[in-house]
Amino acid sequence: MSTDTSWADFHAAEPDFADTVQARFQQHLHHVLATLRKDGSPRVSGLEVNFRDGELYLGMMYDSWKAKDLLRDPRFALHANPGEGAAASQLGDVRVSGRATPVTADSEEFARFVEGVRPPEPFHLFRADVTEAVRTSVEDNELVVRSWHPGAPLRTVRRK
Repeated sequence: MSTDTSWADFHAAEPDFADTVQARFQQHLHHVLATLRKDGSPRVSGLEVNFRDGELYLGMMYDSWKAKDLLRDPRFALHANPGEGAAASQLGDVRVSGRATPVTADSEEFARFVEGVRPPEPFHLFRADVTEAVRTSVEDNELVVRSWHPGAPLRTVRRK
């Protein structure tokens, strides 16, 4: 199984599910990122995400602890902001896991990312390679968990 699965690859494999996951992330600006500290314990931080050019990007303050974590160990989990109230819970709960690849400031990819926007500089930019996408929701009084992994079909588990 390849660990280099772009958002575009995920979308090509499961377009409807990828659209649902992306739409859920785009409902709010801030989300929750989990990284691994040097000692292996989890670190949970707030984060903004961007979808551009078939990629999921994670941008963060230069030299932040979460950036240092990802530079040392690229594994992450990203949880969509759950929102507030009953309406938010009806939208489901979404998370994506994977590996973060640094995008250096001297690269064409970085230049494309900042084109037309004015992000605070300097900053770290990472491209997310997807190893798992999960949506949990309640449908017809059942808990429904849909999950996708590279190279596998979308899996749905229902529980009453």
